[in-house]
Amino acid sequence: MDTLKQAGNFVSDKINAATSDASHEANKNIAKDGNQNIGDRIQSAGNAVKDKVDQKGYEASAEANKQQATH
Repeated sequence: MDTLKQAGNFVSDKINAATSDASHEANKNIAKDGNQNIGDRIQSAGNAVKDKVDQKGYEASAEANKQQATH
C-alpha cells in the first residue's frame, strides 16, 4: 500500500514541478517585457524566483517518492 501511495505522490510532485516551471517561464517573460510597468515587472521577477524554488522542491520530493516506491 505504501508503494502505491509513494507512486501517487511521485506523480503529483511531477505535475506540480511542471506547473511551477510553466509559471516560472511566464513570470520571467513578464519581468523581461519592457512594455510592462515596473511594478508588474518587479513582482513577476520575484514570483519567477519563488516558482523556481518551488519547482526544485517538487523535483526533489518526486525523486524521494520514486526511490521509496521502488525499494
